[in-house]
Amino acid sequence: MAPITSLLVFPLLSILAAASPAGINRRAVDDINSTNNLNLVNPSTPVFPRKAAGDAPFSVTEKSLRGAIYIPPGFEYGAGSKSPVIMIPGTAVPAGTTYADGFGRLLGETDYADPVWVNIPGNSLNDVQVNSEYVAYAINYISGVSRGKKVGLVSWSQGGINAQWAFKFWPSTIDAVTDHIALAPDYKGTTLAPLICTPLTMSLCTPAIKQQESRSNLIATLRRNGGDSAFVPTTTFFSSSDEIVQPQDGVDASAYLLDARNVGVTNNKVQEVCDNPFAIVLHEGALFNALAWGLIQDALTHDGPGRPDRLDTTLLCDENAAPGMDPLAAAAAIVASAVGNILASPATTLREAPIAPYAS
Repeated sequence: MAPITSLLVFPLLSILAAASPAGINRRAVDDINSTNNLNLVNPSTPVFPRKAAGDAPFSVTEKSLRGAIYIPPGFEYGAGSKSPVIMIPGTAVPAGTTYADGFGRLLGETDYADPVWVNIPGNSLNDVQVNSEYVAYAINYISGVSRGKKVGLVSWSQGGINAQWAFKFWPSTIDAVTDHIALAPDYKGTTLAPLICTPLTMSLCTPAIKQQESRSNLIATLRRNGGDSAFVPTTTFFSSSDEIVQPQDGVDASAYLLDARNVGVTNNKVQEVCDNPFAIVLHEGALFNALAWGLIQDALTHDGPGRPDRLDTTLLCDENAAPGMDPLAAAAAIVASAVGNILASPATTLREAPIAPYAS
């Protein structure tokens, strides 16, 4: 399409879409894992090339950033009583596979949440800094097309880092977020990543995996100058039996987030909340755990972070999984997707990507 024609057509489509939310298909395809969605509604405040002067520059095009956002049919665009919730995937698994038949479906069945998700290109296996650009853009875009409503965030694994990086280097996102519920995040990286990134296992080592080593430059940069504390009300959920992220115990847990800004943080280790040191919840288990689902609901329906003291933890801790979820099938789908995508990734390296100039 010629540039002049684009300037004329896309604003018109945006106006028509906003005027009749159900009357136009805003998506290019129906693939829940698509990174090429055609989201025609423009935000009330431009997000690209930057929303505010203090935001870092984007290194990818707006077409790519916007195309990664999957907006399910029926999304209200802020017109109803529901609030938008953005769901962020982890390393090696696209967001559709992660959430569409899990917490995304459950949120969509509530009267308070309007979920969308971000399918980060390359299955979040490439540079974490670039992956985080998609999250930063999505936050301001979804708020901007939802009549200015603030958004909630639900993330898994690397998604927690992506959100924290976005808050730190795109500070305009902070005021657009009500809550962040981080499932099995690795804010301190993981001591297990070096086992994957060796000369013998280089075919499994991608930029994002290398960057999530506990002693990586990326983790050090993220945590420096207050990045080890929450920017928005944050609820973390993690397990000492996590087979991917370690350590996950006490204040040394990779998921443990400080609260120097007094925005509100609860750090919830399942073995402590459930008073069961022998409870086994694996990394992927955070995506269907009943207690995790309870904390998501509590955080999104109250001011501040999710609090276990408002939940029936005895009941939740006895449940095998969140309502209507098959834990074995869910785990198998996540693991199969992750392994397949890592093996298929062309981006393998033993060298960590350089820190972006804006973060140096």
